[in-house]
Amino acid sequence: MISLHDVYEQGSDAVKAAVHAFGARHRPQGAGPDAEPDWKWAEKHFTYLIEAIMGTAAAPQTGAAATVRQAENAAIDFLLAVNNRPDYRCPICIKRRRGPL
Repeated sequence: MISLHDVYEQGSDAVKAAVHAFGARHRPQGAGPDAEPDWKWAEKHFTYLIEAIMGTAAAPQTGAAATVRQAENAAIDFLLAVNNRPDYRCPICIKRRRGPL
């Protein structure tokens, strides 16, 4: 499964901005808006996002590797779609009932 770091390294400028925005949603609890993201936490939530997408996908007809790649692409598309939304919250954080930043 692709890592958030790999998405950043391999991505376009728009993808890199989306990764940074996702990371910004994962600052340590109580940290100010200028605090560095907790990248381990963001990475974990990106993996959970891919797994959640795979869990809702139709049964694979092209093989497991293709299903994983489709879920990875969908997760990247999700990051791009919410990149510029100031009110965006990580769906994994919401599911785990973490308060807004």
